[in-house]
Amino acid sequence: MLKLLHLSDIHMGSGFSHGKLNPETGLNTRLEDFVNTLSKCIDRALAEPVDLVLFGGDAFPDATPPPYIQEKFASQFRRLVDAQIPTVLLVGNHDQHSQGQGGASLCIYRTLGVPGFIVGDRLTTHHIQTRNGPIQVITIPWLTRSTLLARPETEGLSLAEVNEILIERLRTALEGEIRRLDPKIPTVLLGHLMIDNANLGAERLLAVGKGFTMPLSLLTRPCFDYVALGHVHRHQNLNKSNDPPVIYPGSIERVDFGEEKEEKGYVKIDLQRGKADWEFCPLPARVFRTIKLDVSEANDPQEKLIKAIAKHDIAEAVVRLIYQLRSEQIDQIDSAALHRALSQAHSYTIQPELLSQLARPRLPELGASSATDPMEALTTYLNNRPDLQDISAPMLEAAQRLLSADTEQDWLEVATKTDSSQGQLRLL
Repeated sequence: MLKLLHLSDIHMGSGFSHGKLNPETGLNTRLEDFVNTLSKCIDRALAEPVDLVLFGGDAFPDATPPPYIQEKFASQFRRLVDAQIPTVLLVGNHDQHSQGQGGASLCIYRTLGVPGFIVGDRLTTHHIQTRNGPIQVITIPWLTRSTLLARPETEGLSLAEVNEILIERLRTALEGEIRRLDPKIPTVLLGHLMIDNANLGAERLLAVGKGFTMPLSLLTRPCFDYVALGHVHRHQNLNKSNDPPVIYPGSIERVDFGEEKEEKGYVKIDLQRGKADWEFCPLPARVFRTIKLDVSEANDPQEKLIKAIAKHDIAEAVVRLIYQLRSEQIDQIDSAALHRALSQAHSYTIQPELLSQLARPRLPELGASSATDPMEALTTYLNNRPDLQDISAPMLEAAQRLLSADTEQDWLEVATKTDSSQGQLRLL
């Protein structure tokens, strides 16, 4: 029996706008939050102790984080090196250069030859000897269209046709790795992937147009004992039958208010050939809290705001107060009193909205609070514009191609080639 710890999407260095400077350390308190939460994952790995740590990608917000943030990340994972616990660091979309080639923020560990550290920046199988036996780990880093296809191969193809070719290329490459597996040894697939039935969170717009969505059937193979995923920030098991478990552990800290209601944590696994027992382990991530109300009809809007704040536990939370009022009520608001009422929060923002200045959306589903992605928003818009029905299909096709472009050159090519029966559509 092997013990594994699976975590993902650390994004260390994110969310500084929700923190403040700690005068004792000189660091942003949100960086300290991320370090403290990561340390709890490493604490658990050492306490068990586990035989292997699997990191599902996205260590930082981008491929070139500042040195002091890299140092904080490395100081935690160094504890695994000292304990001789092997670790697989998978390359996610945020770990890659903007052109999608390589994992700049993680490959340094391979260059330095850090003992026990394996960087998964390509689709291959790693044979790892742990203290309690061998294990096979197939790594699939974040893949973009350009990773699997040359540009001439996509000429004249629809987005659906391109995706079909991409999936087939990946299926062929993965099948090659599967054929070389030792059927007697426990096997894990570790991938930074977007799976077709995943329940998305705040990351839904983080990589729009990059990479592609994979069918779950590609991963639910009997040769895999556990499928460890990264990229989606909301914890979930995509295969309820658990044969094998297909698990997103989610991110370890809330990146923004889009993750306000998501529980954060990591996954611990007891693994043997043919069986994986797993457990989601919650982490004490910083609380995000939204207080939203309409005081436009209140006789005393100030009192209503103070009472609304008092109803919530805001101590050490990241808080945003959003309220709507009429322009003639502005003089009734005591800003200093609102700041005092929110002073127990870790950090806070106050967002008044004047009803007279609010643009009421023509379509309710396209309101400011909507989480609709760009393609869904465009489709909704076109469905409510009868005058654009004749060109809606080419407009949607052009938008899909733009969102799928990997480089600026691709954007220029798509924009200049897009046309319709009504003439050229200029989407730039």
